[in-house]
Amino acid sequence: MSEGKRLAGEKAIEFVEDGMIVGVGTGSTVAFFIDALAGIRDRIAGAVSSSEQSSERLRGHGIEVLDLNACGPIPLYVDGADECDRAKRLIKGGGAALTREKIIAEAAKTFVCIIDPSKEVEVLGRFPLPIEVIPMARSLVAREIVARTGGHPAWRQGVQTDNGNWVLDIHGLAITDPVSLERELNQIPGVVSVGLFARRAADVVIVGGDPVVVR
Repeated sequence: MSEGKRLAGEKAIEFVEDGMIVGVGTGSTVAFFIDALAGIRDRIAGAVSSSEQSSERLRGHGIEVLDLNACGPIPLYVDGADECDRAKRLIKGGGAALTREKIIAEAAKTFVCIIDPSKEVEVLGRFPLPIEVIPMARSLVAREIVARTGGHPAWRQGVQTDNGNWVLDIHGLAITDPVSLERELNQIPGVVSVGLFARRAADVVIVGGDPVVVR
């Protein structure tokens, strides 16, 4: 599996052009992309990072980490996913960085998702859907989710996002209309971000395998 992640991460380098500011996601697959990006760091203008973890790795390779507010729209965002369907819609947030990931994806012209074959699914929901919540709203949001979806929320105890919030993982969903569900869950007071990347899906998906598939 780690070989598939490495192949996908290294393939994504082909989408990096000279002078780019590159948006960088979070997770084990992205770590391979960051390591590959280090080999061409003199060709890029810097990176916008979705997590403190990725920022630390980028700086360790001598890549400047930039503030998105100072960059405006960016040409490219590369990130992994916990699940990906055939329409390139995603579940993300296993690393608890979903809000910043969603912000950078929204700012990017092209969103390249890098995965290994185990992340491909026909219907999203096998991986529990992460939702970042304001701490005081955790129980309220959980009750609303049960009422609206029939899913089973579990508080990811001991985890705090880089934004100082908590994460609920929703088990038992079969998400046949991810765009509508994303929109509905976003309306619950106390929800910061939903780990469905459906309205803004990936533009390109790279599946690391033998051979590597780009779709």
